[in-house]
Amino acid sequence: MDLTGARWRKSTRSGSNQGACVEVADNLAGVVGVRDSKDPTGPLLVFAPAAWRAFVAQIAEHA
Repeated sequence: MDLTGARWRKSTRSGSNQGACVEVADNLAGVVGVRDSKDPTGPLLVFAPAAWRAFVAQIAEHA
């Protein structure tokens, strides 16, 4: 999948844990990308926007 133009941002919960966090790109139509901030050229996960929202909501509910 081509994620050219993705604007990656770190999780607001990443804190100061020396880069051990995820980055999310949610600026592209129809797709949300998730990657490891320590390995930006490595593998990534791709979600449909509705699936990503459901995932985040579920985590927030249990946080």
